[in-house]
Amino acid sequence: MKISRFKKSHKTLVFFATNFDYREPYQVLVDATFCQAALLHKIGIDEQIRKYFQCSAKLLTTQCVILEAEALGAPLTGATTIVKKFHVHKCGHEGKPVAAAECIKSMTKDNRYIVASQDRLLQESLRKIPGRCLLYLHKATPVLEAPSKASKKWVLKQAKDLMLGKHAAKIDYMKEKQGLKPAEATTSSSTKRKGPKNPNPLSCKKSKKEKSKPPLQGVDQTALTKAKRKRVKIPAHVKAALGKD
Repeated sequence: MKISRFKKSHKTLVFFATNFDYREPYQVLVDATFCQAALLHKIGIDEQIRKYFQCSAKLLTTQCVILEAEALGAPLTGATTIVKKFHVHKCGHEGKPVAAAECIKSMTKDNRYIVASQDRLLQESLRKIPGRCLLYLHKATPVLEAPSKASKKWVLKQAKDLMLGKHAAKIDYMKEKQGLKPAEATTSSSTKRKGPKNPNPLSCKKSKKEKSKPPLQGVDQTALTKAKRKRVKIPAHVKAALGKD
């Protein structure tokens, strides 16, 4: 393989590995159309893909792909034989098979598959979704398609959002450092102003009120009041002065 082809494929793999978490061994999801093109140009799919990627890759297919190829009959007999050699991944359509294209779309929603297909409609549909990686045959040559516009746009948006977030945080830090932006007041229990506390109800004793005694029966209350009056003692010199007068 030419160095320029290897550089292009390696650059594409690095893009998807960096931005969409594609990892080795790369999982290649193969359909019957890809097998038919390989059979037409007399190439071995497993050998050519490993040679093209120059790294570990795992070739997979689904039950829906095999059943659709079988249903098409004699024209795809050779392609059906080839696709059956790959490892069959569970697609969730067991017992209720769907069209191969729909099955592949559902498989790529939550997983990182490189889709190997010659189906033009499937390719166009996957190009509109960020993170979808496509592989096809140009005559007898495997071609890993460059990232689609949707994938590039998504990556650019993520980079802009990250840069704006970092830029805003840096501006806030510089403003606070130069005193242009007041720091947020932190109030804690130790810095709060303490006011007078209410007395503990358990430590307060209730004031005892003097019980009023009931009046004695048969006794003149006026006499008792006079008897209770204190006598004022008059000094002797005052008495003498009053006697002279």
